[in-house]
Amino acid sequence: MSLNIWLGALEQGLLWGPMVLGVYLTFRILDFPDLTVDGAFTLGAAIAARLIMSGYNPWLTLLVALCGGALAGWITGILHTRLGVAPLLSGILTMIALYSINLRIMGQANLSLLRVPTIFTGVKKISGIDPYGPALLGLLLVMVVVTLLYLFLQTELGMAVRATGDNDQMIRSLGVNTGSMKLVGLAIANALVALAGGLVAQYQGFADIGMGIGMIVAGLAAVIIGEALVGSATLVRALLAAIVGSIIYRVIISLVLQLGLPATDLKLLTSLIVVAAMAFPLVRRRLGWRALRLRSEQSAATGPRN
Repeated sequence: MSLNIWLGALEQGLLWGPMVLGVYLTFRILDFPDLTVDGAFTLGAAIAARLIMSGYNPWLTLLVALCGGALAGWITGILHTRLGVAPLLSGILTMIALYSINLRIMGQANLSLLRVPTIFTGVKKISGIDPYGPALLGLLLVMVVVTLLYLFLQTELGMAVRATGDNDQMIRSLGVNTGSMKLVGLAIANALVALAGGLVAQYQGFADIGMGIGMIVAGLAAVIIGEALVGSATLVRALLAAIVGSIIYRVIISLVLQLGLPATDLKLLTSLIVVAAMAFPLVRRRLGWRALRLRSEQSAATGPRN
């Protein structure tokens, strides 16, 4: 692989990083299977693209996209906590509704940003860092997001959100409104997802109505890969694992595409990566047990030494 391909995989992994953090927040911390992700990702891209096309500052569009994602997550939480809809179904309902909403925001199925300034336009013009500008900007943004998310999860409210996912009944017995904690967690998670959508739209130079399809699977793949490689013993490691997993996932995609796999098979590849990543801990555990059993059998066969 050439340097440009490695650099492109790094850039994409960093820019998709907030989306992976959002998936980690819902699936690992809240223990909530939230399928709003697919719609919220496109929502962020649609808002950013439409506002940029209307002449707004590209950085401001990311803030609006973040707020739009938070609203989408809040609606999912309302469906679940106030109306009693099952977690999986509440996410599906919001995701389906967002498809029509995204089309209305964009006005068409695809918006091009090739002839308008984005957050990457100025970075690419800075002498001395080109062509590493997008990667450096993505790294800076990810560092800010990880730091803010870590600080939030260390606050009293953040600890309550984490406790809600760990043991819903226990934290409720302590007087915490778990429904409100789920609303907060879902809003923050989908805000991060929409932020990633806005970043990716500006990076790719377009927003498409179908760009969010399969994002939840890609996010899960990145989370599982990162946890397998980095671990999740502490909160810092878990957050960093999500970013590392996002980068590794994009590297795998780039490698496979270089080997000649058609782009139409990427969704199948993503599913296979998730299956392999989820099976890896079990396989490793079984191999460890087998090695331990072999050592025990060898020790028993040789008998105690005098």
